[in-house]
Amino acid sequence: MNKRLLVSVIAGAILGVFCVVGAQARSTVDYSTTYLFSFWFNRLLMGIVIGLFVAEPNIKKALLRGAIIGIIISFAFYSSDGFNDHIGFLVGAVYGVIIEFAALKIK
Repeated sequence: MNKRLLVSVIAGAILGVFCVVGAQARSTVDYSTTYLFSFWFNRLLMGIVIGLFVAEPNIKKALLRGAIIGIIISFAFYSSDGFNDHIGFLVGAVYGVIIEFAALKIK
């Protein structure tokens, strides 16, 4: 496993924990463990996908690519939960940028 992929996977896993905590904090619903795991796994998957792409030397293009990948991966979870978690969906773009940035900076 190359370093870019490793950094992206770790960043996705960590951001997944933030997503789970955030989902629980902003909701009055008591989410199931399966739901929360799926939310975390979605962020881990985002890290895997971003890490598989070749590093983009242009930082603006790289961050835009991270946002696009993040929103696409987030859409998978968003559509599976009945289009209910708008914040979780939109934050996917931000997390994509964070993962891409981490992968670019930690070489």
